[in-house]
Parts: sequence; C-alpha cells; structure tokens
Amino acid sequence: MPARKALISITSASATLFGGKETTGLFIVEALHPYNALVEAGFEVDLASETGSYTPDWLSQQPDFLNGSDLDTWNNVNSDFRKKLDNMPKASEVDGSKYGLFFASAGHASLLDYPTASALQNIAEQVWANGGVVASVCHGPAIFTNLLDRTTGEPIIKGKKITGFTTEAENTMGIMSELRGLGAEMVEELAARLGAQYERSAGIWDDFHVVDGRLVTGQNPASSTSTAKAAIAVFDKL
Repeated sequence: MPARKALISITSASATLFGGKETTGLFIVEALHPYNALVEAGFEVDLASETGSYTPDWLSQQPDFLNGSDLDTWNNVNSDFRKKLDNMPKASEVDGSKYGLFFASAGHASLLDYPTASALQNIAEQVWANGGVVASVCHGPAIFTNLLDRTTGEPIIKGKKITGFTTEAENTMGIMSELRGLGAEMVEELAARLGAQYERSAGIWDDFHVVDGRLVTGQNPASSTSTAKAAIAVFDKL
C-alpha cells in the first residue's frame, strides 16, 4: 500500500483579472480545506509549487470565501498550514516516490503554470505509477495537460470522468476574454482534448466531485473538502 503521505500542489503563477483590479494566485481554501481533511485523516502532508513561491488570490481572501477558523489559520503565520505554505520547496526538490496521494489545489493562476509544471507533474506521475491517488479541485485539472500514465504513455485522464471549474462560471464571472488573453485553456476544453468525460453539477457553485478509480476531481472552491475526503476514502480502499 502507498505511504500515508500527501502532497498538495500550489500554483506559483499570478496575473491580474477584472480589468487589473484583482490578482489571481492560490485560491486559499482549495489548499487549506484539503490540508485540514488530510491531516485529520492521519496523513503527513507537504506542500510544493513549481518555483517554491506563491501569490494568494485576492478573491479567495474575501469574507464569502475565507472566514471563521479558516481566516484565523490564514492570518496566523505560525499555523502549521502557513508555515508549510510560506516555506514550501520547489517541486523539483521533492521525492515523488514518498507520496501515496497527490492533490492539485488551484486558483485561476493554475491555468497559467500547471500545464507546463513538469516537476509537479513528475510527482503526480510517480504517485499514479505507484498505485496512489491523484486528485484536483476547481482549475486544478490544468495539471493533467501533460500528466501521463507511464505504463501506457497516454494522459491519465483519457477515458475517465472528471470535473472542474465550469466554462459557464468563467463567463458568469465575466473574465473569459481576459483568460483567453492569457492563453488559458478551460477545464472543459482540456477534458475534451485529452479524451476525458467532463461532468458537472447543475449549479456552478454546488459542492460536487467525481470519483473514477484512483482519480478524484472537484468542481469549485465549495468542493474542496468533499473532494479531499473522497480521495481519502479511495486511498483507504487501496
């Protein structure tokens, strides 16, 4: 059985959206909620980004998304989560063979760096090759762009069901043209291109996740905890 250790990947990209008013980066609860769920389930949890750095997403720090104990954890730079986040290694310095679960947290910024984040993808590929669980939430499927099954050489999501942030939500937020300007590929488009079957909930902000074997994906920030718990449930049956 793979080790009860998890790596949460963090986007190291940032960009301005909404006409330059907001900075996108790591959507905080998409890393914090999985971190909490994994720690509670007895996992040793590490964080890493491609460059070892991160930028917090502006929207993810607003009260609708960050409040209560989550806000307390975020504001406490001595919390375990903040210490790991603020001192995380570059993915290239991490030994992927140590982990039984890989979880791609996100934020719109992940659409920019995840597709070419070869060191993070290498860790995820090792976890998959060793029979572990690979999970993502929201824009996290961008990591699947060049994520291959080492046995077949095919994308690990080919022929599988996945979910992720909806194209409808991008349009509802009014940022599609800006994302296009940054060269971003939407999650639904990525799924179609790589031969995956995209699924979603009726509501763009519903808590929704999909399990397909050792692949577990969540639709949006509200799905962060349920996706992590589903990934843990899969791991516990390996």
